[in-house]
Formats: sequence, structure tokens, C-alpha cells
Amino acid sequence: MKTDPAVRVSVFDDLDSLSRAAADIFLSVASDAIALRGRFSVALSGGSTPRRLYTLLASSAYQNRVDWSHVHLFWADERCVPPDHRASNFKLLSDTLLGRVFVPEKNIHRMHGEADAEEAAREYENQLSHFFGSSSLPAFDLIMLGMGEDGHTASLFPGSPAVREKKRMVVPVYLDKPNIDRITLTLPVINHAARVLFLAAGKTKAGVIHHILGEGNSREYPAGLVCPESGTITWFLDQEAAGKS
Repeated sequence: MKTDPAVRVSVFDDLDSLSRAAADIFLSVASDAIALRGRFSVALSGGSTPRRLYTLLASSAYQNRVDWSHVHLFWADERCVPPDHRASNFKLLSDTLLGRVFVPEKNIHRMHGEADAEEAAREYENQLSHFFGSSSLPAFDLIMLGMGEDGHTASLFPGSPAVREKKRMVVPVYLDKPNIDRITLTLPVINHAARVLFLAAGKTKAGVIHHILGEGNSREYPAGLVCPESGTITWFLDQEAAGKS
């Protein structure tokens, strides 16, 4: 697989080994950020692939290796549902991680999916400005992303106006029913992160991944538009997603 030299790609035997490597990245970046600035800011994503990672971080092998009191959790996107809804990305984190480690409530910066989408997006922009300072874009230490079979990431879908947003940090995403409307970080925010880590597993994603990483993303899949301005981007793939099954 040919890739841009600025893009790092690692291929793992299976989802379990991929998830363990991602957990090690989480620990390393968190430790460095806390040592340097006294806090670690990370934006997390929902989906089936990162579930294993969050479960690992909550396990006895990992949870005590993170100073959770200095971790600030944000979300890359959220569905417009209550926080206890089965489709909620917050609920995914609550079930797998937050119920097992102690993160101070003030350090949990969730998107309020139960509110009106536009209102929730504006409120989250305010949260980001308050935390990072209003003079510039947020600079997350780490943003962890997944990718859908259609090449979307966070809630940036192919053809959506949200993909072209240049000024706002957070926008509502309105989808045709029966899909659930969403709220998402925009590309300017994602591309301002110090580090972006993609997790992708499964053969159904292999074609899009090959187009993004091997053919230059001429179709402009949203996941392929993630290119941090001065940070690093890493893709963790299992064998199937890498097209090696």
C-alpha cells in the first residue's frame, strides 16, 4: 500500500492487537501531555471498532497507568439522542470506560445530543472556546477516529455541507430519515490536532481505505481529507481492512 510519507500506517493481525496498540498510544500521549501541560485533551469517537479499545483502557492492565484526574474527554461527534440512548456515543463511553475509571465530572465534556442540533452545536463550540481559549482553534492532544464503509469519519459524510465547513468548529448534521441527526467536529478542528489516530477494521472498508491511502483520495472521501496541519496522522488497520485477508 503506497501512502503519503506524512501518513503512518500500521497493520495488525486482528482487532485485539490493533486495540492494544491503540491503548498504548493513548497512554503514551496522555503521559506526555500531562507531564508537559498538566492535562490531556482527547476527542473520542463511537462505533464498533473503538469499543474494544475503551474496554481495554478500563481493564486492570491499563486503567491504573493513566492519571484520569488530568484527562479531559471530548467527543468527535454525537447522535441527536438522549445520553442513555443505545445509539449515543456518550453511552458507549459510559458503558465501557466511564463506569470503570474515575474521571472528574468537570473533565467530561459531552455533546448534548438530547438538545436541538443547532443549539447543541453552538453550546459545544462554547465549551471548546472556554477550555482551549477563544483566540484560536482547539488544539487537541489526540483525536481518535473511525471510518464508515462510505468513507465518512466523525459525522462528516460524503456530500454533506459539513465537510466543506471552514469557519465553525462544531456543526449540526441533518440526515434523511430513518437516520438520526448528528453533531460533529469540523475538519478545521480535526486538522488542528497534535495527533490523529484512525482505527479501521473489517474487509468492508478495504476498498475505501485503498483509495484513500493508495490512490490519493481523488473521490474526496471525508476520512481522506483529515490531514493535520502540523500534527501527525496514523492509521491502525487490521489485516482485512488493509486488504490482506
